[in-house]
Amino acid sequence: MTEQMVKDVMTPQVVYLPSETPLDEAARAMRERGIGDVVVTEGSSLAGMVTDRDIVVRAVASGRDPASTTLGEVASRDLVMIGQDASPHQAAQVMRERAVRRLLVCDNDRRLVGVVSIGDLAVRMDPGSALGKISSAPPNG
Repeated sequence: MTEQMVKDVMTPQVVYLPSETPLDEAARAMRERGIGDVVVTEGSSLAGMVTDRDIVVRAVASGRDPASTTLGEVASRDLVMIGQDASPHQAAQVMRERAVRRLLVCDNDRRLVGVVSIGDLAVRMDPGSALGKISSAPPNG
């Protein structure tokens, strides 16, 4: 049996939105696609990432208007990447070291090919855990 790689557990659907996109529009895109994050771009460059949690904590909870606050204003700018051929254990180690819940996954040419979340890893590495069960459940919204 071959060892699993990050590319086997990642979400291959990456949604790119420009930094000037309002948060409410980004939230709708996340809901429609059943995802919890978008990659923020500035021109042709990756500029950051915004998660559903970022929208709540950095904007809504602070009283910012989601219709007028942009992705660029709340994005995490420190993008953490891992190669698609890394092991899930290596991905978990990077998440632990960098204190992040998601990693951008790139191919050998450093092109973005997916996103791996702590939930993705839990489903594959520890499906009986509370996080594994929660992460594998169908969305409730």
